[in-house]
Amino acid sequence: MAAMNNDLSAQDAARLLGVSLLTLYSYVSRGLLASVRNGVSRRKRYPQEEVLRLAARKHDAKRGGQAAVAAMHWGLPVLETQISHIAGGRLLYRGYDATALARHATLEAAASLLWDDGASDYFQQDAPCLPQALSSAPGATPLARATFAMAMLASAPANVPASMLQGGHAVMRLLAAALLQTAPSTLPLHRQLAQAWQADADQTQLIRAALVLLADHELNASTFAVRCVASTGASLPASLGAGLAALSGNKHGGGSAAARRMLAQALAAPDARDSIANYYKTIAPEFAGFGHPLYPLGDPRAAYLLGTLSTLAPGRPPLVAILALCTAAGELLDSKPNADLALAAMELAFDWPEGAGMAVFALARSAGWIAHAAEQAASAALIRPRARYVGRHQRD
Repeated sequence: MAAMNNDLSAQDAARLLGVSLLTLYSYVSRGLLASVRNGVSRRKRYPQEEVLRLAARKHDAKRGGQAAVAAMHWGLPVLETQISHIAGGRLLYRGYDATALARHATLEAAASLLWDDGASDYFQQDAPCLPQALSSAPGATPLARATFAMAMLASAPANVPASMLQGGHAVMRLLAAALLQTAPSTLPLHRQLAQAWQADADQTQLIRAALVLLADHELNASTFAVRCVASTGASLPASLGAGLAALSGNKHGGGSAAARRMLAQALAAPDARDSIANYYKTIAPEFAGFGHPLYPLGDPRAAYLLGTLSTLAPGRPPLVAILALCTAAGELLDSKPNADLALAAMELAFDWPEGAGMAVFALARSAGWIAHAAEQAASAALIRPRARYVGRHQRD
């Protein structure tokens, strides 16, 4: 029976749902059902209201609605695209392996590929002018400045080209300027970041590769937000502002910051392994920096970046220590690293400004956002799903 607070035991919850305990646990891992710990026994219990709601969904006569719910949780594809996809543990941009592109391509080249696959070089144009208001944001985080920049551009749509792709290069250069608090430049985007962070030649190439690897990632949360806004007919800056807002969340772009805190705390602790275990037990239970539902055998982006870092480690004691912590954390969690951990390791090892990993992520992903915004706008379809009401009904 339910406890006094209406939380159910695992057995009772499974019985109500008509599933096995293993299936119940899978619902929790997939985010379909919440669990709470009993303060005395430490056994997990399940809120009765959530269990009943999930049971109602399972028995919904309209099975199409349940399929849609499942699809929204790392499930079946819900939109068609020609831009990128993940298959067999590989990330592909219009059929090209992203890790292969990372060996030589720039973000500008990756952007042009993602935008239309027509070998067009959109970045031949001059650098745009930065709105004066953007130069007066002292103390703001790079992401806050970038979000403000997109809001400023969205408020003046007359200055934005009608074609999203034709204006994409200018938006990306303005985004880089806002993230770094510098003047817009035609310098390759990876070199702009490297120059701002005083990165050496090896670090510059690593930044270039990271930008290419993070340029797009299918229909992630921020990209879906961008497509939703673009489907309304909003401008490109307005659409990218939605992407930046989604990226700011701890479950998305904030993952690199959480992984950085884990590494920093472990470096300063007397016992690094105890520090890592305590961090993930009490602070970041979702294993920030490790695991990815779309890459059960490991994130290829992380493998590429961490592999490159390992070749740079000789003669760099801080990097050696950080890579050792990454390995120790993976062993403790029995999980493979993801791109967030690679960004955190890069930021910490090379003493880049805090938040540099997020800046790399935001600038890189803007290339994919522009591609998706343009693809969605070209479809002329408004993204407007329906919701299944599961609350109280009006009574006489």
